[in-house]
Amino acid sequence: MLTPEQRQFYDQRGYLIAHQLFALHEAEFYKQHYMCLRERGEYPGDFAGIDLSSTDPLKRFPRMIHMHRWDEVSLRWLLDRRINAYLTALGEGQEPYAVQTMLYFKPAGARGQALHQDQFYLRVQPGTCIAAWMALDDCDEENGCLMLVPGSQHWPVLCTTRADTTQSFTDVTVPLPAGTPVEPVLMKTGDVLFFNGQIVHGSYPNTSQDRFRRALIGHYVEGQAQAVWQWYHPVLRMDGTPLDFGHSPDGNTCGVWVERDGQPSLELAAIQAGATKSE
Repeated sequence: MLTPEQRQFYDQRGYLIAHQLFALHEAEFYKQHYMCLRERGEYPGDFAGIDLSSTDPLKRFPRMIHMHRWDEVSLRWLLDRRINAYLTALGEGQEPYAVQTMLYFKPAGARGQALHQDQFYLRVQPGTCIAAWMALDDCDEENGCLMLVPGSQHWPVLCTTRADTTQSFTDVTVPLPAGTPVEPVLMKTGDVLFFNGQIVHGSYPNTSQDRFRRALIGHYVEGQAQAVWQWYHPVLRMDGTPLDFGHSPDGNTCGVWVERDGQPSLELAAIQAGATKSE
């Protein structure tokens, strides 16, 4: 499945785009499916609620979480053989376990999501999580494409600070040393981005006039893992059957940036607070 060049790219940068992994007609099907679901009302996981009269685009189109628990279309996508093939190859032959689906609508004018690491929320032990992020629209800097820090898969989970909620719908972020490169990930409809759970990533607001940036996302845990935070149970094998899986603790150490010989360096120091449901 993976070429040597793709393997090297993922190992060095922590992410890989599978271009056109899903055909345009498939992406269009998912797009219409979730737009119809969103128009019908509220579902489990709609913590922000829906307010069609709100001036906040994210109140009119709040994200969906854990759709696979009640929607068969979402479950089939989460376990899709193409996604599984990439995840297994990236896991060096170990099939992953599936734990979450998400759908971000991100209409024009919507805030982004502050820089974060998925592993902060999932708390996979041992190892980490991995995401499959499918573009249902072309994604660029104007409509708020994903931004990430290449190579940050080698960092520990970082201690969080307060985020700017005028720009982000989540209220925590991770601090970065000055000059740290944060790169846009430009994607076409049907592309799937796979990235390591330690990768620092997020997005800026959608500044377009009338474009959505819809994305269908699956979160998985590495095949050698034995525990994940309680919010992500039940854990599924990639054939859809549940398995008995451990519960990771709420707290752990996290990384802080310090200066050593004039250069930024990471050290484990603080105690990380319990995970939240914001992811």
